[in-house]
Amino acid sequence: MSKPPARIRLADAAFALFDERGYEQTTVDDIAERAGVGRTTFFRHYRSKEAVIFPDHDRLLDLIRERLATSSHRTALVAVSDAVRLVLLHYLEEGDLARRRYALTSKVSALRDREIASVARYQRLFREFIAEWMGDPTTAASLRAELMAAAVVAAHNHVLRRWLRGESADPVAEVDEAMGEVLALFPAPASDGSGPEGGTTVVAFRSGQDLEALLPALRRLVEGGSAN
Repeated sequence: MSKPPARIRLADAAFALFDERGYEQTTVDDIAERAGVGRTTFFRHYRSKEAVIFPDHDRLLDLIRERLATSSHRTALVAVSDAVRLVLLHYLEEGDLARRRYALTSKVSALRDREIASVARYQRLFREFIAEWMGDPTTAASLRAELMAAAVVAAHNHVLRRWLRGESADPVAEVDEAMGEVLALFPAPASDGSGPEGGTTVVAFRSGQDLEALLPALRRLVEGGSAN
């Protein structure tokens, strides 16, 4: 039976050692030795001990940028929701590794600080995209873009944490519903109704609420998006 790739063996070794000895007491040499590779191989796959723990945020941010770049003004909100789902799916694919990371970062303050910094990068990317979509340079619009980006990230993290704690049986459906709640809070910017960007766009999400409860939010969204 063939060995797992070195990158996987290094990650498994690192988390096993973190559990046994603690994060601070584990060195790069310890991880490499446990995985049966040398230091050179370790640094070929990971820049540091911390890098073994966290997902490839640069790659995830690139995936978000690519998805957002494919949208038009009309489909911007759909693109935001799709981008959030892409990040969630990455964590779901990691499975137990994501849960072990969550347990570790909950105990080590330095790792929590790094995770917070990573979250800020996602929020900044969404804020810049939303601000451009709004097309309004005013201070009020800038604040609105910041609030919307913060809500988008908070919705994703809320669902992700529920799944990590074993509280969500269907996190993909939950994140779709959560994004529906977020986007209903922020009506689309006004359109002059001319050209291909005119008209009304309706974005559908699954929700556990009945239609009567959803209608007020949907009405606010449509009226905000169609105002002249």
